[in-house]
Amino acid sequence: MNTIQAVYEDGVFRPIGDVALPDRARVEFEPRLLEPQQTDAMRKVFEILSESFDSGQGDLAARHNEHQP
Repeated sequence: MNTIQAVYEDGVFRPIGDVALPDRARVEFEPRLLEPQQTDAMRKVFEILSESFDSGQGDLAARHNEHQP
């Protein structure tokens, strides 16, 4: 039998794709966490977020509430 990938939600393992098993078949498995796959767009976002910048302000938190109603 091939490897089956699943997502764990609300106490239930939900297969991501089709599973070739009869309904109500009992199975035994050992869950193994997989690293989430990043899309190119997400990689670019994280690359931008990881860059430092100079805002000219010494303490950005000091002005945090300035624009709050």
